[in-house]
Amino acid sequence: MNSRLGLFDSGVGGLTVLQRVVQRHGDFPCLYLGDTARVPYGSRSESEIRFIAREISEWLLDQSISAILIACNTTNSLALDIIQTSIELPVYDLISGAAEMIEGTRIGVLATEATVNSHSYKKRIETAKPGTFVLEQSCPAFVPMIETGQLTYSVLNQIASKYLAPLIDAGVDEIVLGCSHYPLIQDLLIELLPENVRLVDPSVGLAMNLDDFLGEPSSQKSLTQISNTRFCVTSDPIGFSAQLSNWLGINPEVELISLPSKACVF
Repeated sequence: MNSRLGLFDSGVGGLTVLQRVVQRHGDFPCLYLGDTARVPYGSRSESEIRFIAREISEWLLDQSISAILIACNTTNSLALDIIQTSIELPVYDLISGAAEMIEGTRIGVLATEATVNSHSYKKRIETAKPGTFVLEQSCPAFVPMIETGQLTYSVLNQIASKYLAPLIDAGVDEIVLGCSHYPLIQDLLIELLPENVRLVDPSVGLAMNLDDFLGEPSSQKSLTQISNTRFCVTSDPIGFSAQLSNWLGINPEVELISLPSKACVF
């Protein structure tokens, strides 16, 4: 198949989606865009997110991709319709995949402020599984800490404990990682949760949903075998390259690209 997947996120979070796709489907040709000039998305307004989504979708379309993977939950929550209507390509999202993975009846959702305020996960889960209890918790500190590398264990532990407390008190049996950055700290979250609480990574569902586009999944692949992904950012390619080395253990070239409004103040 002469195809290439286009993935985008505000920064490094979408690497968790790329990771799941590679693990399930092998070293498929991909184009990854990290909109690092405007990270984080989670504190931005709906109008900003929708504007950015349209701009990035049009840029990706110009790069001759064959499908778009929305590797950002905030964009998924607030601008899925923009992406679906602005380009005539298959669009794969995180939220629908997560809803299909839910097994429990009391669900917690960790997400950005914008995603929580949209109630996208709550609506989708309750539609897919009527009667399910869903409690959403915003985690505004996580993305900036991950993007800047300020992951001091004691501070992250304290902040994560604060975010998790309402979900634990509510007796949830599953927690959805409703931001693609959060799987990067899932080991810490597991440490802080009761053993019976299951974490749900929406990128797993997205990768599974790609089966109808890419075919049957391949055998497990090592992340060091990523060689067909083109990495682009809207700022700081050197810093992003360091993040790729840190999180994925790879050292590919990172291109700096320009979007017309990347520095706009909305």
